Amino acid sequence: MDTGLQERTVIVTGASGGVGRHIATAFGAEGANVVVTYRNARDEAQKVADEIGDRAVVVQYDQADPAAAEALVAAAVEATGRVDVLVNNAVAWGGMAPFDTVPDEEWTGLIRSNIEGAIRLTRAVTPLMRAAGWGRLIHLSSSLATDGAPGAEYYAAAKAALHGFSRSVAFSLGRDGDLLSNVALLGLTRTATNTHIIEEVGQTYGERSPLGRLLDASEVATAVVWLGSAANTAINGQVIGMTGGA
Repeated sequence: MDTGLQERTVIVTGASGGVGRHIATAFGAEGANVVVTYRNARDEAQKVADEIGDRAVVVQYDQADPAAAEALVAAAVEATGRVDVLVNNAVAWGGMAPFDTVPDEEWTGLIRSNIEGAIRLTRAVTPLMRAAGWGRLIHLSSSLATDGAPGAEYYAAAKAALHGFSRSVAFSLGRDGDLLSNVALLGLTRTATNTHIIEEVGQTYGERSPLGRLLDASEVATAVVWLGSAANTAINGQVIGMTGGA
């Protein structure tokens, strides 16, 4: 199947590790230009870019910084001349303390970073996509937004807000061209950076899946790439579960 991603430019935030690393390299394997963003792990981001090759560019991006979105998009356009796909993957994690004990500055910062960062970057790329008449927005979310868990109240709240944002964006952009906005909802996924969590709860979570196992990051990345490709013309405004059925 032709994904139509040759020479298109894809921004993947939080691409220096975890699922983001696999998403970035998977888009690169389809011939896309990939903007690999990182917050602190410059060396790891460069390794991802080296794996992709000459079509990758590394850019620092902190979604908590209100000025970061415009700067990132400007860097992508300077390097490649365009932005066709945005994968909002960067995430800010919070502690697992009882929700009513978390200081105001901590929980408000967690929510604002996760939802406002994704909104700002979506706003920054949208004019380019409208002008081109083509674009794909993919916002990564978590099954915590729908299933819940103690200690995840504020992270889950931010991700749930992202679902509503993406749904309305799909309606706003739908008449302006082949422009799609979707949420990829992930469950516990096996990556190189969460082995401590996998050791604690991976077996229990995997047993809840019809597959009887956890998904690997590469499996999720394949699904995200298809959702962000020209092969997808029908799925829009949806929250797509990429949990293996768990």
